[in-house]
Amino acid sequence: MKTYGYAALSADAPLTPFAFERRALRSNDVAIEILYSGVCHSDLHQARNDWQEWGPTVYPLVPGHEIIGRVMDIGSDVKRYKPGQLVAVGTIVDSCQTCDQCRRQEEQMCREFPTVTYNGRDRQTGDITYGGYAKHVVVREEFVLNVPEGLDPARAAPLLCAGITVYSPLRTWNVGPGSRVGVVGIGGLGHLAVRLAAGLGAEVTVITRSAAKAEEAHQLGAEHVLLSTSDKAMQQAASSFDVIIDTIPTRHDVSPYVQLLDVEGALVIVGALGNMEAFSSLPLIMGRRRITGSPSGGIAETQEMLDFCARKNIHPDCETINMQQINDAFKRMERGDVKYRFVIDMASLTAD
Repeated sequence: MKTYGYAALSADAPLTPFAFERRALRSNDVAIEILYSGVCHSDLHQARNDWQEWGPTVYPLVPGHEIIGRVMDIGSDVKRYKPGQLVAVGTIVDSCQTCDQCRRQEEQMCREFPTVTYNGRDRQTGDITYGGYAKHVVVREEFVLNVPEGLDPARAAPLLCAGITVYSPLRTWNVGPGSRVGVVGIGGLGHLAVRLAAGLGAEVTVITRSAAKAEEAHQLGAEHVLLSTSDKAMQQAASSFDVIIDTIPTRHDVSPYVQLLDVEGALVIVGALGNMEAFSSLPLIMGRRRITGSPSGGIAETQEMLDFCARKNIHPDCETINMQQINDAFKRMERGDVKYRFVIDMASLTAD
């Protein structure tokens, strides 16, 4: 299938129009016309080759792993989807399907490493995968998701990465009515963590350095705001949380947040990738507290999250852009000038 999109041709080059081919349909494939593509901070990092320790970016790079689209065609063995159906694709498009993690529906933990939606390698051909900044995509049926009625397709795309990244630890740590959840930061990840935790019935507190964000936090569904710059407030909040979702995207000291955990509480890091500041193990030992991390979720859990958001009317806050605005959007992301996520309307992408 001949298609077209936008690609980074090198680490220091802007994204530019790029024509390429998607693979021919295999018997278990779904061909999708992409309607909306979310813009994730990961896209910027990959385009700039910032994560070389995880594996260098292979150019040309077509980013995008938050995809909403419509089925165009299906392979002969596909049973779950039919042409015209509204579907979604997230951060992974294949896995070994046989290891213990895949069998427990945790494909993102595949022992042979999952095939990521872009800058990965096709498990059969070895070809580099291209993502959602494009007009079409071809994906194995098992990794295609249904978009339920009630979800706005124009706003749902960021749920496929940001949404599941914060939903998965909330489910892993059994957040529900009576749970006391803190969310550090209310950016692209944090604002969804607040809405999802509140939707699950938790008592939610936004932990922030800025008193000016109090009204914003309450509008998102938080009951409380805790100023991390106030020593008195932090001391009074000691041992008062069951789970804290840490969405800070850069290296930082987690020690102040560990002190906020109750006995057997968990601090879940979802924002920062790489080395962190040193911390004392004393609070962990004395309170049996945990510092842990979480990637995105498996396919079944992602579908659960989409269905949950449809029932609860939970959507990201998005700014819709045209494909031709992507380089400006990247610059604005670097400045923190977006509230909270960009979504590309792929109708703006034309072949000429």
